[in-house]
Amino acid sequence: MRRLLVLGVMAVLALAGCGGGEVREISAANLPSTKDSTFVYLSNLDVVTDWDPASSYSNEIMAMQNVYDSLTMYNPRTRRAAPRLAERWQASTDGKVWTFTLRSGVVFHTGRPVDAAAVKASVERTKRMGAGAAYVWDSVQQITVKDPLTVEFRLKYAAPLDLIASSDYAAYVYDTRAAGTGDLKKWFQAGRDAGSGPYTVASWKKGREKELVLRAFDRYWGGWEGPHYRNIEFRVTPDLDRAYRLLLRGEASFVERLNPDLFRRARGTAGVRTLQVPSFQNMLVLFNTASGPLTDVRLRRAVQKAIDYDGLIAALKGAGAPASGLVPEGLLGHTAGFTQKQDLTAAAALLNEAGYGPGGSPLSLTLTYAQGDDDEELLVRKLRSALAELNVQLDAKAMQWNDQWNLGKSADPAKRQDILVMYWWPDYADAYSWFLNVFHSAEPVSFNLTYLKDRNVDARIDRLPSLVTNDRSAAERAYTELQRTLIGEKAVVAVPWVSNYQRAYLGNVQGYTDNPAYPNVVFVHDLIPGG
Repeated sequence: MRRLLVLGVMAVLALAGCGGGEVREISAANLPSTKDSTFVYLSNLDVVTDWDPASSYSNEIMAMQNVYDSLTMYNPRTRRAAPRLAERWQASTDGKVWTFTLRSGVVFHTGRPVDAAAVKASVERTKRMGAGAAYVWDSVQQITVKDPLTVEFRLKYAAPLDLIASSDYAAYVYDTRAAGTGDLKKWFQAGRDAGSGPYTVASWKKGREKELVLRAFDRYWGGWEGPHYRNIEFRVTPDLDRAYRLLLRGEASFVERLNPDLFRRARGTAGVRTLQVPSFQNMLVLFNTASGPLTDVRLRRAVQKAIDYDGLIAALKGAGAPASGLVPEGLLGHTAGFTQKQDLTAAAALLNEAGYGPGGSPLSLTLTYAQGDDDEELLVRKLRSALAELNVQLDAKAMQWNDQWNLGKSADPAKRQDILVMYWWPDYADAYSWFLNVFHSAEPVSFNLTYLKDRNVDARIDRLPSLVTNDRSAAERAYTELQRTLIGEKAVVAVPWVSNYQRAYLGNVQGYTDNPAYPNVVFVHDLIPGG
């Protein structure tokens, strides 16, 4: 469900090293001093939906990545997993046995040690619950504690467990004994945490503007020497104009999202830094292959060609970049030179061939998209206009995500939409997430909202983890071929753009970079509060 809560709110993820942003003259008059060590993060949506680190799958990632640790962490410079709780790891030659060696002396916020037994208990509970992104551990067959700081994973099939262990969701290591004999899930949902990260929960007031406050955990393994922010305050500010004013007054440190006009103003404002960078998030236009008129591949191709890809990029004013295939640049599987272009003449020919279009029978299509998302509304408006010229009526409905998703998952195929618009980004830094979740057949329906059922495609998707582990060149080819099948041959999806995130933050915040594997996360412990 986080696939919607963050829709339209996701502002961007820069590759580390793109970090300083665009710096203007900094005025100290209205900036907090170094003595005021609270980092104030403004979000336009509620922060916490689920406090349980096993099932969390929404906006709370922005807080929880500051509260919990995973075994590894994705490094966008090297495009590999880097140490976090695990100091080192090794894999067997067949990629089916992974051994992780943990840091010594690490403790949870509860005071208990972060040891191999705790890692085993965390992953096993997350797998057992099977919620959120727990599927990332599907390859794990057995977990063995070799000694207090060594844990071994035996897999059912080869998989890149070092990357999987860096997942933005479901990879958290936590104290499964935190509730004692009580119900751990209920214990979490009261606004408690059992992590080992630099910050712990100080207060949580659901529904309030100042929703969440985190405070420094003094025993954090990363230490607190030198200047650091000792507190993080998450405020919910849906009004972007007000968020911008709070930033200008120095009452906020970081604004997650601004519209293009405000971002342009921020770029020329003294005392404010800005950052615009590519993300791993893209826009998907999914076509219903199982019921309704779009079961005809010719009509799906016609809609693909009716989308004004270049016009959308221009209208987004920097908030989007042209997509090349399904996989954004920076991930294994990105295919250069696979951009789509509007071609209304070809679209009309395809419609005519199917008996519709100019001079043919009128065609009516239904579409659902996220309510309140300006970028999705822009896409729908331009597509409706283009299709109208082709004698196609587009009946588009803006919906809250749960309603849109439930309609898409309807047990009655006749109730499902013809076209569903949504964003996607990976659960860990690998393209597998798009193919497994969105295009692999599944019953009941979840995110596979094209309803594609193709055994050959499924088999090719199932091979991807082993290829990524054992033969990256073969994996690259497999990803490219799958994209050509899904976009070209079967025409089940169109990809209008990849999101660019546009951040604004105070000029005295030093050391900020954006990691594309962790949507909307600011790793606050890494920052230096300036004077």
